[in-house]
Amino acid sequence: MTPVFKTTCIRPGTYHVQAGDRYETVYVTGPQRDRWAYWNGQVFRIKKGAADAPAGRTRRSGGSQSLAAPMPATVVKVLVSPGAPVRGGDTLVVLEAMKMELPIRATGNGTVKAVYCREGELVQPDHVLVEMI
Repeated sequence: MTPVFKTTCIRPGTYHVQAGDRYETVYVTGPQRDRWAYWNGQVFRIKKGAADAPAGRTRRSGGSQSLAAPMPATVVKVLVSPGAPVRGGDTLVVLEAMKMELPIRATGNGTVKAVYCREGELVQPDHVLVEMI
C-alpha cells in the first residue's frame, strides 16, 4: 500500500508533511528551476525537475571524495583538519543557512585530505568544503 502524504504550507518556505500519524517539517528555498529542501538533517536539491539527493556530495576519481556546500551558507564551525581520520556520519563542517544549522557529515570512513573553507566564510552552492581519501 502506497503511503498518503498531506502537505500544508505553514508560511512561505515552511511546510508540514503528514504521512499517516507522522508529522515532519520541511524547509524549501530557491527559484522554481533550482529548489533546495531541508528535511531531517539533510539537504535535497531539485534542479530543472530532476532530484539530486542528498545535495552537496560528489565522488571524484582516484578514491577521493569531496563534500560541497548544498546551498549558499556561512561556515559556522570547521571540526576537522588535514590528516584527521573520520568515520561515516562524523560532522566535519557546520554551515548556517535560512537560520538553520546544516551539519556536513562524512559519508564513509576515511582521512581528511584537505579543507577548503574557514569559519565565518560565505560559501556558494557546490563550493567544495572538505576532500577525503
